Amino acid sequence: MAESSPSVGSLLWRLGPYVRADAPYYLVALLAAPASTALVVAQPWLLKRAIDEHILTGDVPGLVWIAWLYLGAVLVGFAAEALYMLALSYGAMRTIVAVRRDVYAHTLRLERAYFDKQPTGKLLTRVTSDVDALGETLTAGAVTIVLDVLLVMGVLGAMFAFDAKLTGILLLIGPPLAIVVNLVRARLRTLFVRVRTALSALNAYASERITGLDVVQLYRDEARTLESFDEKLGVYRDTTIQSNFWDALLFAIVDGLSSICMALLLWYGAGVFGASIVSAGLLAAFIEYISRLFEPIREFSQKLAVIQRAAAALEKIFGLLDTHAFVPFGDRELPGELGSIEVTDLAFAYEGGPDVLKGLSFAVRSGQTVAVVGRTGSGKSTIGRLLTRAYAGYRGAIRLDGIELSELTADSLRRSIGVVQQDVQLFKGTVRFNLTLGAPIDDATLLDAIRLCRADALVERLGGLDGRIEHQGRNVSVGEGQLLSFARTLAAHTPMVILDEATANVDSLTEARIQAATDVLLERRTVIVIAHRLSTVMRADQILVMDAGRIVERGTHAELMASSGVYHGLFESQFVERPEDTE
Repeated sequence: MAESSPSVGSLLWRLGPYVRADAPYYLVALLAAPASTALVVAQPWLLKRAIDEHILTGDVPGLVWIAWLYLGAVLVGFAAEALYMLALSYGAMRTIVAVRRDVYAHTLRLERAYFDKQPTGKLLTRVTSDVDALGETLTAGAVTIVLDVLLVMGVLGAMFAFDAKLTGILLLIGPPLAIVVNLVRARLRTLFVRVRTALSALNAYASERITGLDVVQLYRDEARTLESFDEKLGVYRDTTIQSNFWDALLFAIVDGLSSICMALLLWYGAGVFGASIVSAGLLAAFIEYISRLFEPIREFSQKLAVIQRAAAALEKIFGLLDTHAFVPFGDRELPGELGSIEVTDLAFAYEGGPDVLKGLSFAVRSGQTVAVVGRTGSGKSTIGRLLTRAYAGYRGAIRLDGIELSELTADSLRRSIGVVQQDVQLFKGTVRFNLTLGAPIDDATLLDAIRLCRADALVERLGGLDGRIEHQGRNVSVGEGQLLSFARTLAAHTPMVILDEATANVDSLTEARIQAATDVLLERRTVIVIAHRLSTVMRADQILVMDAGRIVERGTHAELMASSGVYHGLFESQFVERPEDTE
């Protein structure tokens, strides 16, 4: 049985902590609201007095005095309403900033396993358009209804004071209006949840296809991609049109009931209900009051749509914030620089899948270079992901200097292990930023790392440390990006470095330059080399050969070659010329 959606009230209540943080601004708005309401209610009363007591009697001096009072009520009322909206908008914007920051911060903490299942576009929808929908509610929806309620109560109070019977007749439209509003509210809530879901799916699909545009174009898949996009766009269009229809229907019904009230008022004034003829001033005041009464009611249909849209967005936002897919860290710090890693009976399975690591045991001592090799899918990269705590849920033990990995703080672990990955991520910005990622690293250290990585010519071509890297590193090649990634890791001065197939996507010339940088690295750091290109691992102190999640061989290059086992076969498949290749 599917869980029911939380109520609008419960969702808005959860927003309370964010609103309370900016309470002074909302308090100013709430204090300005009664003043604005009182002055709006006073204006038709002044109009009635002007007509009955001064225009009809020819009292020009009294009329001038009433006119000045009316003008004052309009100007001061406008100022009070402006203060209300200004304080409300400022407080709402601060609230939205806090929500957006929390959503983004929460997303940054989620484990890699969560991102394996969630499209990037869907998460972007949570951070952008869903939060924008919430902002619309705070500035033009839920909170402004306070002013509307005060205005309705004030207008009805004044109308009852002037003529209770006439006001009672006009209120006959109240029950049908309440029924209509409730029915439309429920329908809008359902539709807006569908709209947010459809928009999320649309953004996720567009983001995925734009990211993979090279593949789409190379395989001439534009037509089918556009067809699929049109299908998702059609769902979004249809649900949006339906929500707009119900929103417009509610607006039209409220507008029609306003006209009906005007007709009832005129009939009553003409004595249709057996009453005496009302004064011209009272008739004018009631016409003005009805206009002011139905203005917030008419807008309420729009604000109701905004609130329902925000409720749907809040449901998605809190759904993300309620996702606690975090990799747990401990509170222990390494006493000094990382010296050794000991792995005992390590087993791991990605969510819902079979074990990809099966009982691994090995040790990496300070200053050693340990290489992990094997065919694609043997589980090599998973070891690096577990050592950097990208995934939790392993079985067995991983100890850094005798401390279980899960007991360490995130900062302690990140300071101890650096990674050069196969897929390089560069950001739009300067070379300096891409090497430091905001860390306080001096230029001398950066230039030294660049020199060691043989990236001098590249950085000079880009314009030095202040040179620009374009979006996704478009102005550098894959190999050049790998050199910068190497320099980034070197500059961080982590005592241990994991090279996760760092030369898998580079040409032989760039690989030679990276190998030269690696040789320097091997002399200074503890290194774990994860690779299937064996040219990068022959100098390792120990080589672990993996197959189907297990370590099937271990030893030096010479020892493994002499054993004529799996490693020997891998080596020959890469470096020994086959007879058919010479034909």
